[in-house]
Amino acid sequence: MTNQHTPAKLDPLLHQPVRTRIAAFLAARGETTFGELKKALEISDGNLDSHMKKLVASGYIIVRKVEGKGRPQSFYSLSEPGRTAFRAYVAALQTMLGL
Repeated sequence: MTNQHTPAKLDPLLHQPVRTRIAAFLAARGETTFGELKKALEISDGNLDSHMKKLVASGYIIVRKVEGKGRPQSFYSLSEPGRTAFRAYVAALQTMLGL
């Protein structure tokens, strides 16, 4: 339980603006492609790729590849641990803001 003397702990992985936005988008959307995420967040390929690698390595994001014509299409979604971490992150922010 957090009180006024014990600040809420923010997940350092999610406490980065782009990664917070990625998690929020996936929490609302469910699943998306790299291209859709890039367009929605209006960031470069390299910037998004860098953040996605960290989130995938942490287990917060699941990658599902679908074979088809040409190269495989990757779909990204929050894993259950990622969804739990995002909910906890939002709750910590709300606690800090007194909401």
